Amino acid sequence: MTDSVVVIENMTKKFGEFTAVDKLSMTVERGRILGFIGPNGAGKTTTIKILVGLARPTSGRATIAGADCVTESHQIKKLVGYMPDKFGPYPNMRVREYLDFFGAAFKIPKKERKARIQEVLEITRATYMQDRYVEALSHGMQQRVGIARTLLHDPEVLIFDEPANGLDPEARIEMRDLLLRLADLGKTLIVTSHILPELSRICDEIAIISGGKLRASGTMAEINQQLGQMRMVEIHLDGADRIDDAQDIVRKHSDIAEIAGSKTEELIRFRANLTDQAMASLLNSLVTENIPVAQFHEVQTDLEDAFLTVTKEDRAKMV
Repeated sequence: MTDSVVVIENMTKKFGEFTAVDKLSMTVERGRILGFIGPNGAGKTTTIKILVGLARPTSGRATIAGADCVTESHQIKKLVGYMPDKFGPYPNMRVREYLDFFGAAFKIPKKERKARIQEVLEITRATYMQDRYVEALSHGMQQRVGIARTLLHDPEVLIFDEPANGLDPEARIEMRDLLLRLADLGKTLIVTSHILPELSRICDEIAIISGGKLRASGTMAEINQQLGQMRMVEIHLDGADRIDDAQDIVRKHSDIAEIAGSKTEELIRFRANLTDQAMASLLNSLVTENIPVAQFHEVQTDLEDAFLTVTKEDRAKMV
């Protein structure tokens, strides 16, 4: 039995004649990380605002841990920790003062705040920053402090908008490890990001939204199936002499969307709609024709490919 913490049911949000979110339905299970992606203007921000109680849907509903995001907004504030993509100016405040300020805003009793602040600093590995001024921190450090702030009231669901944006490679790795630790602690995460390779490394599932509609969701394998993604195959040969012959055989075997051969790399790479049986038949034909096949394997389609498929289709509809 699944334990869905975030549930969105047939949710629509309109601004006048413009539909920002169109009959959106999706769920996120407890302890899972959902990557929520889409082009600018796709409806991501509007959806997040509804989830955190900052906007009301025109129709449909969203719940978090059973609490309605509209009618039980007071409870939602306890259940959700939200970090927007901009940290905000907090001049002349040390990190511990900054966290104490928000702890008070969350109505955490003063006696409990000091211990809770130390706890969230330890979780985010930011204890050494507590006496530094917030504005003097690097962007990566500020992001960790921002996450510490979202953890103060011990919410069940964490929503992070572009947490890795503007970070250097080392800081991105630290951010990735931190998000995984939070999931291990039982938190449910919704993460938006334009850094798709990084996002795909940490997310259990992905939801792609475009034009206000959910275009695909699930694991990468499920998304590829939903989008009808063609399979990318690489054939490595032992030598480059028969590259052209091998390409001719591949073309005869399937409806190829694209094919390229490299004599320098001694390989052929092509994209096509092939069943496993068709792949086996192609390999057999190559071997029968004495093509010196060294490796024959499928290259896993990545998140960027899926994202580009969605945006390309949407641009084509607009033309």
